[in-house]
Amino acid sequence: MAPDVFAPARLGPVTLRNRTIKAATFEGRTPDGQVTDALVDYHLAVARGGLGLTTVAYLAVAPEGRTHREQIVVGPATQAGLARLADAVHATGAKIAGQVGHAGPVANGRSNGVHALSASRMPSPLSMQLVRSASEADLTRTTRAYVDTARTLVGAGFDVLELHMAHSYLVSSFLAPGLNRRKDRWGGSLENRSRLARQVARAVKDEVGDEVAVTAKVSVSDGFRGGVSTDESLETTALLEADGHLDALQLSGGSSLMNPMYLFRGEAPVAEFAASMPLPVRLGMRTPVGRRFLKEYAFQEAYFWDKALRFRERLALPLTLLGGINRLETMERAMAHGFDFVAMGRALLREPDLVDQLAAGRRTGGACIHCNRCMPTIYSGTRCVVLDPA
Repeated sequence: MAPDVFAPARLGPVTLRNRTIKAATFEGRTPDGQVTDALVDYHLAVARGGLGLTTVAYLAVAPEGRTHREQIVVGPATQAGLARLADAVHATGAKIAGQVGHAGPVANGRSNGVHALSASRMPSPLSMQLVRSASEADLTRTTRAYVDTARTLVGAGFDVLELHMAHSYLVSSFLAPGLNRRKDRWGGSLENRSRLARQVARAVKDEVGDEVAVTAKVSVSDGFRGGVSTDESLETTALLEADGHLDALQLSGGSSLMNPMYLFRGEAPVAEFAASMPLPVRLGMRTPVGRRFLKEYAFQEAYFWDKALRFRERLALPLTLLGGINRLETMERAMAHGFDFVAMGRALLREPDLVDQLAAGRRTGGACIHCNRCMPTIYSGTRCVVLDPA
């Protein structure tokens, strides 16, 4: 019998009140890199709306690991604010996760004031700088930073740590053969390219043990030539499962650097994105190359379904299904096919109380139309512009 999506469930050592998760989407509410009342309110809205677990995005392990300077770097200077956020969410009965990561080549080095890192040297379309190839010292330092971040978040009261291993961020850049051209022990074979992912997972789990759940966001496919393929991701996640350092995987896809719409699907808000960008980027987006960056994919609910089923067939780890989930029928189908949790993003942005409405039988689906005009608002406070045209 399939589990009830609205019944309590275990995620590693943590019990969630139900199987629904707010997917990590940058909130745009930390202009000074600190927790604000607006960020607390953002997560309180979905927590009060019945969600099982809300995920704070994006929590950087190092200054050069931010996508841009407005993001939180986890450390002593931000711990008190993070603890205040966790306490507020816990008061509603929900649990809180922190998406922990290093943006790698997706980071804007000019905004951050420090050059970005990647598996291999490459030009950055974001900063118009060269992204540095991470050295052995960089990788040692970064792995240590993951551990320190994990310890800080545990001290702040977080329940789940989601390690970001997708979207062409640092770990993902090592996994993608087109971005990783290294000739050392970090490049070449899949075993070498997956070394950083496995090292980070092991180091974090060794530090926190069963104090919190440790999960990872992984790609079912990056959606570009030279990116992480489904076949290779299946092999990488099998290695991660065999290592035994993760409590669950969240199945995502696409590349923030090369093909972001592969993750979101639906309409591509080219004009709105261009309007939110600095002038050089705005002009670049008007070129044929810029327009191709935001490819348009037809929206279909649970659009990672077919690829995600391959992971369900291969792995025993608990899996979270993600990808435009909007309806109760889809959630129940996910449970019936062996998925353990469902993650939502845009649907909850439109209706923070959607989970309560579905659980009470007042609704069978959400109102999100997947126009994606919410995407450019990450620079001014992520929101549904259908509800708030301003």
